[in-house]
Amino acid sequence: MTTTSEASLSPDVSDDIVALTDVSKTYRMGEVEVHALNHSDLRIPRGEFVAVLGPSGSGKTTLLNLIGGIDSPSSGSIVIDGLDISAFSRKQLTLFRREKVGFVFQFFNLIPTLTARENVQFALELAARDGKPSPLDAAGLLEKVGLGERLNHFPSQLSGGEQQRVAVARALAKDPSIVLGDEPTGNLDFRTGKLVLAALRDVSDNEGKTVIIVTHNQPLAEVADRVLHIRDGKIASIEINDNPVRPEDVVW
Repeated sequence: MTTTSEASLSPDVSDDIVALTDVSKTYRMGEVEVHALNHSDLRIPRGEFVAVLGPSGSGKTTLLNLIGGIDSPSSGSIVIDGLDISAFSRKQLTLFRREKVGFVFQFFNLIPTLTARENVQFALELAARDGKPSPLDAAGLLEKVGLGERLNHFPSQLSGGEQQRVAVARALAKDPSIVLGDEPTGNLDFRTGKLVLAALRDVSDNEGKTVIIVTHNQPLAEVADRVLHIRDGKIASIEINDNPVRPEDVVW
């Protein structure tokens, strides 16, 4: 791996899908100010698989929430896929999340009364733009994540790994520019975690999506093209991985 410090990051590049410039996020808890992210710069090229590592409370989830438009910065500029979302209103951020970002969380958040196909179909209907149906279909998306034979199963009939892969398919229903995962393998054993990791890696390699995952599991970072290390609200270092490990070869 090649490692760079935050200070040596390159300036704006046209093919960067993520561009953060001097971004800070401060929360007030009573009389105390918490600097969750502190004057950070970041560039991520389009189509990369990125892992974000750091101890609890370091700012990993804050960074993910800012990139995904769930939260807004206290200061600085955030440009995602050419859009300066740091200047967006709440309504604009909602539209941005709906059209540009797919989310995969640690907890699957599937609708229990809907089958796998129906969970993804519901996401497709929500993602319909300008009244036009999506060109994607639920069965095809589930096929991509290896669940073609589980279309009509309810979440309670699926393993944790299968439910998380349904969540990946649901995230792809928007045809997003970016897929964000907050500890997407955190509740899974190593075997099913590898299957979810493989599905996300495939999204980057074969769908051209930019995938950014937060994880506390160092071995998972070996799959990534780029690894961000966050400490005390700062991007401490970035590793460029020229030879990512295949998900099936990761040793937990």
